[in-house]
Amino acid sequence: MSVFVVNIIQAVSWLLSIYALVVLASCIISWVSPDPYNPIVRTLRILTEPVLWRIRKLLPFTYVNGIDFSPLVLLLGIELFRRVVLVSILELV
Repeated sequence: MSVFVVNIIQAVSWLLSIYALVVLASCIISWVSPDPYNPIVRTLRILTEPVLWRIRKLLPFTYVNGIDFSPLVLLLGIELFRRVVLVSILELV
């Protein structure tokens, strides 16, 4: 049973790492003026905008003077979840 839980936690951690890379790619792409019809840009927006929109809605101070800090909040949340929740579950098993 514990091996199964460890494998699940490793998979979740791996998926969160990939999503963090997607968020970073989306941030880097947004610094240049990307073609909105490019399939890569569209995919990145589809994957990140629903989460970033919720962060902007819940925490309106993340958008200040034209600078959007919601990706930073999301990346910090992902890392906090990985380091606190997943490690805590691993210690319980």
